[in-house]
Amino acid sequence: MKNVLSVQSSVVYGYAGNKAAVLPMQLSGIDVWPFYTVQFSNHTQYGMWQGMAMPHGELSAIIRGLDDLQKLAQCDAVLSGYLGDKRHCEEVKHAVTTIRQRNPQALYFCDPVMGDPQKGCIVAQGVESFFVDDAIQLADMMGPNLYELGVLTGRQLRSFDEVVEAARQLVSWGVKKVLVKHLGACSRNKQAFEMLLVTPEQTLHIARPLYTFAKMPVGVGDLICSVMLASLLHGYEDKLALERTTSVVDAVMRLTKEHDSYELRLIDARHQIMDPQVRYQATVI
Repeated sequence: MKNVLSVQSSVVYGYAGNKAAVLPMQLSGIDVWPFYTVQFSNHTQYGMWQGMAMPHGELSAIIRGLDDLQKLAQCDAVLSGYLGDKRHCEEVKHAVTTIRQRNPQALYFCDPVMGDPQKGCIVAQGVESFFVDDAIQLADMMGPNLYELGVLTGRQLRSFDEVVEAARQLVSWGVKKVLVKHLGACSRNKQAFEMLLVTPEQTLHIARPLYTFAKMPVGVGDLICSVMLASLLHGYEDKLALERTTSVVDAVMRLTKEHDSYELRLIDARHQIMDPQVRYQATVI
């Protein structure tokens, strides 16, 4: 069984951060070691919430504890999502470095959560510079959205071709796989939800239906990255991993739409997550 250290935010009610990432990986047969960068009552798009950020030093302490138990060599991957501030970023870097010392084959999938084209930057000062200056060199895989890809590459992205070029630039800098998890305004078909997976060998494009909501559910990006990582850890080649991920996320979004829900319907989609039926095909461009 594969093991993943997942460092992300979490909520008590609803699904965002680790709450959107852990269960899908577990249903996929991955043992997840969750660490919460923040613990909130609910996600912040409700406009009101309670909770706190994890004190600085806690992740490093947890890593020391796991190292004392001699468990870090069993960690196959680190997945990071929302990071509260620069010191959390430094602790993630330390965690990845330490785990790789114990298991040189361990992967780092960085979901560089910074914002989106509508909200702009939503993270504290120093987090953006971590992703640009450190994470690109550290990560095996990155999962930016359109806004985040622009920040990482220093580019303004206005077209599909510009997005492809930017993702290929990240790969040229050493990131082995770049999953652009939503093309948004740069999609070929504005009525579809499109993604790219770019590697040194190929560029893959895939589309699924775009579901509209009065209030868009949070946590979709967290879900995408977790399912993609689980698929890759199970040994699926890139094209099939992207197709499985797209099909799982589509099943979740379809059920969420059917229930007119502001929270992802992960429990309702559990059977599709465990045994996904590939409904969408990726193409090489």
